[in-house]
Amino acid sequence: MTATKGVASPESPGLLRRATGTRFRPEIQGLRSLAVLMVVSYHIWFGRVSGGVDVFLLISAFLMTLQFVNRYEESRPVSLVRHWLHLFWRLLPAVVVVLTGTLAATFMIVPRTRWAEIVNQAWASLFYVQNWLLQRQVVNYYAADHSLASPMQHFWSLSIQGQVFILWPTIFVAAGFFCRRAGLRYRTVLLCVFGLIFVASLGYSIYFTAAHQELAYFDTLSRLWEFALGTLVALLLPFLRPGRGVAAVLGWLGVAAMLSCGMILQVRTAFPGFVALWPTLAAVAVIIAGQTGSRFGVDRILSSKVLVGLGANSYALYLWHWPLLVITLVWIGEDHADALTGALIVAVSLLLAYLTTRFVEQPLRSWRWPEVKRWRLAVSVLACLAVAATPMAWFGYQQQVEKNAVAGQDVDDNPGARALLPGYVNRVGKDARTLPTPEQLPADWGKLDGPCSGDLRPRDPVLFAECQQNDIGADADKTVFVVGQSHSLQWLGAIGPLAKEHHWRVQAITFGACPFMTPTDEVGDECNAFNRKVREHIRLHHPDAVFLVGTAAVPDSPDEDLTWGLDELVGEITDQGVEVIAMRDNPRFSFSPSECAMASGVNDPRCRPALSSVLAATNPLDQLEGNYTGLSILDMTDLICDGASCPGVIGNVYVYLDDNHLSSTYTRSMADALSERWLNATGW
Repeated sequence: MTATKGVASPESPGLLRRATGTRFRPEIQGLRSLAVLMVVSYHIWFGRVSGGVDVFLLISAFLMTLQFVNRYEESRPVSLVRHWLHLFWRLLPAVVVVLTGTLAATFMIVPRTRWAEIVNQAWASLFYVQNWLLQRQVVNYYAADHSLASPMQHFWSLSIQGQVFILWPTIFVAAGFFCRRAGLRYRTVLLCVFGLIFVASLGYSIYFTAAHQELAYFDTLSRLWEFALGTLVALLLPFLRPGRGVAAVLGWLGVAAMLSCGMILQVRTAFPGFVALWPTLAAVAVIIAGQTGSRFGVDRILSSKVLVGLGANSYALYLWHWPLLVITLVWIGEDHADALTGALIVAVSLLLAYLTTRFVEQPLRSWRWPEVKRWRLAVSVLACLAVAATPMAWFGYQQQVEKNAVAGQDVDDNPGARALLPGYVNRVGKDARTLPTPEQLPADWGKLDGPCSGDLRPRDPVLFAECQQNDIGADADKTVFVVGQSHSLQWLGAIGPLAKEHHWRVQAITFGACPFMTPTDEVGDECNAFNRKVREHIRLHHPDAVFLVGTAAVPDSPDEDLTWGLDELVGEITDQGVEVIAMRDNPRFSFSPSECAMASGVNDPRCRPALSSVLAATNPLDQLEGNYTGLSILDMTDLICDGASCPGVIGNVYVYLDDNHLSSTYTRSMADALSERWLNATGW
């Protein structure tokens, strides 16, 4: 499980002083330091959500609100365009350094199969839309293996912050214009506006988190209430003046609550709903406590030189620590950092944060040339964007060159599974590229022509969301449903061409990590409900055949068994006069054979495990042979493995797109063989 990935605000003590008035509040700088230490330590050592991100978001809104309220009350004019340019001129230099450094490390250390996705996330991070990209991809934010995460993934919170840095000033300026025209009190209007935002966003966050937590985590609207809370605290702060003793207790309670959030609460499936009130209200307590004047107050610790100094580097520390963690784990081949490795990552992160702040951020912030005119600020921001975009644009150009080269290859250059057929003659060109390209491989999934439509369109929205269909209509000679999980989906690369050749209509309704099986506690309520709806869909539409994967292999093991309740399902479906095409599962591994072949060569024994070590000696489906009228069994193992071993590359085609799924390019090379075996088994 991954801890909360947050972003530290980049305000310097000088800006902090201007935002809060004439009195510098070092305890807020110390609070930010404490939050970034929580984020870093929870990421690296504890693997739990810390709540640090929520503290950062609240503090950034708190300071921004004080800044704009002071400007309004002092009748200082505000240019939104200049404000935004100034803000992003402060934010971008460190981002550019980290992005370019991370991309350089990626190209040197991370497998090529992950480059394209990391570059896509770099683009999204640079333009502050990373959270939307991750939300669209429904990233498993709590994956235990950090080495499989993107080194850019932590930019999601910086993206939300950047979006709010556009929205909030617009509201402040619009409210100021309205108040001057209507003669209303500025703070009162802001309290009403941000109070409504707080209530609406919190309600939405609670609902959305309960319904789709993995989506809500990255959603901008579900996070606005945290910013709104910071704004409300800033507006009400003049009226919140606890006594010295109360303030001292309040400060300690706030720090204790903030530090204990990730240790006490299991927030993995609850953030950012109401549970996020815990760390945000804890931070509010510390802010309200302020400078207590008591020697027992927690502000004495938060105002220490160490924490205040760290606060000045917290933005860069946050930016560096996550990519360092991910790339280090890829480099050493581990899925988590031990105590020593984690300590080294923290040390290097602190060093890079200091160097970035001292030699990049501070000199550029003190450089007066961009601040003289608005166009100079615009040029400076564009220059930052151009520097970061250059390696990404070059990567895109190289990908296009590769794509053009691949398009010119002959069909004989990539025979794939055909290379294992009797009588095959090798005609692969000397310089022929292996397909798909490493950058394209992770996305090489089987698919049909489009979403489901017509008389077969599922009525249930859940089924429809997971449904795809080829473009052959109701005049098809046969109708085939492909059901199950991704191991059924992967065969669409071969079933699609087969169906076009024989004029079959194919509909695929698959759900990741949900094998087609009878109800069982092993898969959870969501999968059981999905399978129940699929069974109803089959009864309603009565296809000619249902295709499924009927066995489940175990990574790096010959253990293999029938999927749960398969005999019951086969009996149920064949009793309706619908044939069942049961495919044997492919071997699975704890590593990617294709990536292994890229790194170590096709013939490296580590990249081609013995067939006997990864699959049972006999097909478990054979025990069902002859028990049901209408059951046909398919086994393509001889075209996935060469009889003795299971290599990562066959016929100049990568066999696997990860550690257990066949690439669509490879299954497509089995289309002719699958057609022959399908027709022989079914008699169609």
